[in-house]
Amino acid sequence: MAQHSILDLVPITFGSDAACALERSKQLAIKAESWGYHRYWVAEHHNMPGIASSATAVVIGHLASATQTIRVGSGGIMLPNHAPLMVAEQFGTLATLYPNRIDLGIGRAPGTDGLTMQALRRNLAASVEDFPRDVVELQHYLKPVQPGQRVSATPGAGTEVPIWILGSSLYGAQLAAMLGMPFAFASHFAPTYLMAAIQTYREQFKPSETLKVPYVMLGFNLCAAETDAQAHFLRSSSLQSFVNLRRGAPGPLPEPIEGFEASLAPAEQQMVEAIGQCSAVGDLGTVQAQIGAFLAQTGADELMLVSSIFDHEQRLKSYELGAIAMQNLAQADEPKRAAR
Repeated sequence: MAQHSILDLVPITFGSDAACALERSKQLAIKAESWGYHRYWVAEHHNMPGIASSATAVVIGHLASATQTIRVGSGGIMLPNHAPLMVAEQFGTLATLYPNRIDLGIGRAPGTDGLTMQALRRNLAASVEDFPRDVVELQHYLKPVQPGQRVSATPGAGTEVPIWILGSSLYGAQLAAMLGMPFAFASHFAPTYLMAAIQTYREQFKPSETLKVPYVMLGFNLCAAETDAQAHFLRSSSLQSFVNLRRGAPGPLPEPIEGFEASLAPAEQQMVEAIGQCSAVGDLGTVQAQIGAFLAQTGADELMLVSSIFDHEQRLKSYELGAIAMQNLAQADEPKRAAR
């Protein structure tokens, strides 16, 4: 049965601030560990007033220090924004402080707009086309130092932090397959190429020193509550945020409102319906059935659950119900596995 994990955007809710968002994420990470979640990832975004995880490695350290066993990592670091050596040093330091608990998911998107990208990089000589080379260079820095190696990551060398390729298209699937790396697909916001990416990755996968068989993680939206009606109401916050981002007006996570989907233009309704393919919304029974159907369709090895809810206690409840649903599905699957 699939593992279950959390992708936390460290949302800043309307009327709140980054300090509150970071404290809430720490509380969620502690709870997630007790609920049996496998890993807890945060993502790099810049110039977004509703997301507090721009200094991603720092946030990972904050969360790892508050927990004991759960894996903590990036979903992901946007590698074109950074020199591979700096990423190796940052995550090598984290792996030294928190051994066998740190993951490094990397992507090739900037995680921001063009103007902010220029502010991050100072020059735009770096290109997304450099991504495969940068991935290999990053792998090199995290391996043991070789004789004659003149540049090494300290800390970092020899930590062999697990690296994941993140993607929302076939490009990431092909690269992960070619390099024999685990693959995480951003189906929670870009489901268009989901099944094609999974098929491409599995068919083209080449075993490597670190991974012998393909491993697929899928992003999946979750909004679980006591009733189906309450869950659909709470979900309106994340839908507002999604639509506002597509409109070029990102902001803090808004309060939920009734009837939001009905107020959308047809094109926006289609966008919302698309991400609904990779979502579970409802009470425990409803989300369990929807998660089970998604796993049956995709054969995912792991689900990365995303639950963006305005009210902190309701957000905690959603993730708790998500964990229960995953555990129930695993228990139901045990007799089937035993019979094989």
